Amino acid sequence: MKGCNGYQKQVRTNRREFLQVGFAAGLGLSLPELLKVEARAQAKFYESKEGVAKSLIHIYLPGGSAHQETFDPKPYAPVEYRGPYNAIKTNVDGIQFSENLKHLAKVADKMTIIRSMTHGEAAHERGTHNMFTGYRPSPAINFPSFGAVVSHEFGSRKNLPPYICIPNQPNQYAGTGYLSSMYGPFSLGSDPAADKGFSVRDLTLPKGVDEARFERRRSLLETVDSHFRNMEKADNIDAMDSFYQKAYSLIGSVEAREAFDLQKEDDKMKDRYGRNQAGMRMLLSRRLVESGVRLVTMTYGSWDHHDRIKNGIASQVPPFDQALAALLTDLDERGLLDTTLVMVSSEFGRTPKINKTDGRDHWPKVFSTVLAGGGIKRGYVYGSSDSLAAEPDENPVGIESFAKTVYAQLGINADKELIAPGPRPMEIVDGGEIIEDIIDKASA
Repeated sequence: MKGCNGYQKQVRTNRREFLQVGFAAGLGLSLPELLKVEARAQAKFYESKEGVAKSLIHIYLPGGSAHQETFDPKPYAPVEYRGPYNAIKTNVDGIQFSENLKHLAKVADKMTIIRSMTHGEAAHERGTHNMFTGYRPSPAINFPSFGAVVSHEFGSRKNLPPYICIPNQPNQYAGTGYLSSMYGPFSLGSDPAADKGFSVRDLTLPKGVDEARFERRRSLLETVDSHFRNMEKADNIDAMDSFYQKAYSLIGSVEAREAFDLQKEDDKMKDRYGRNQAGMRMLLSRRLVESGVRLVTMTYGSWDHHDRIKNGIASQVPPFDQALAALLTDLDERGLLDTTLVMVSSEFGRTPKINKTDGRDHWPKVFSTVLAGGGIKRGYVYGSSDSLAAEPDENPVGIESFAKTVYAQLGINADKELIAPGPRPMEIVDGGEIIEDIIDKASA
């Protein structure tokens, strides 16, 4: 009887599955598609509506920037911890920066410094994953980046790509993860600081292709896409169709050409930002969000200063200092800073003590990030590191809370679940809390 009961239970299970498949077939759905429908029905859903921040500029400093030589100096620590630079006052009482940030010290009243960021990943790749996704790495799943989630939730605005990388997608974690490739970034393929002139890849027609030929190609592509879509409803076909439609729209868009055209900026403005990688990339970032791009990710420099950190900082920081100060001031003067969130991050910080080669090594236990605009408090420091910049002393901030706060300012509830392979619902951010203390309640 025991075996018989087990057999009957198995029969009932198979019959139920059979009926599900039959029902799916009646609706024209395959079993995988039915499972996706069921997963969506079970997922936590929150409608995303534009928040205080309408756009985000993510400035990423690859390699791991030293908090001691930038936003969290330790002037009273022993010299082997303090490092080669002194601290200077800013325009906010009680806040000091490294002497390298003389321009940013004059605009400290426009930003919040988080001095207690922390996670446990000391490898570049894993730390980078954290700061682009809000998730710790997993061998089982690829998580989407901030840009991909924003693209998924809001789509394009003013006929411009929702997510742009300057000059290129900086790493694999800045991609779409488990989301469709249609939510991936538009990469410039060219550096706006290039000596021989700046032109955006795929924004102009190929040589030998005039407007009439361009329209014929688009018509032919639409016919071919329609044929294959009728044969197979595959995600990758839809993604490719979306990709081509966006590409064609971009080539034909006056708004896009204007947004990317740095020649529209006068020499005085270019000098204000700095005619270098940091300056031109940040100036273009401002042009893009001003035109309607939702999220711009740009990288600057190489901050992996294991050796001779004094020399590395001396070459990296001054252009960054000038450009970021110019960006914050420029956005504010244009009335855009209140609606544009500027985020500065790096994969981790550097060791508290200077090493034998006069550098600092990887240190994920505590480091600094910057948020400005987009409804974030101005002239504020949240959290602190201890006297040697070795551990969080007050209000440690994990990557989940950091990411959840950024999403909240953009109008995205990070508890919302998206559908990952399986299919299975996955929260945009798993855990963490919105850092309410850094949000300007008057702007909400």
